[in-house]
Amino acid sequence: MKLNPITVEVIGSAFASTVEEMGEALVRASYSTNIKERRDCSTALFDAEGRMLCQAEHIPMHLGSFIGFVPY
Repeated sequence: MKLNPITVEVIGSAFASTVEEMGEALVRASYSTNIKERRDCSTALFDAEGRMLCQAEHIPMHLGSFIGFVPY
């Protein structure tokens, strides 16, 4: 199946929106002061093989740090 650039952009935006909303839900549900008040957290979306599809940009220091966390 071949995807055109518009479809790729729509899917990418949906993934980005999903991980941003995951981060907001994490902050709202958290009991930790670091997460609740400092928002020191990040979220990411992975496929079934453990490859990262998208990561939220909550904390720039966390970017790329999820790669070694997900076993596959």
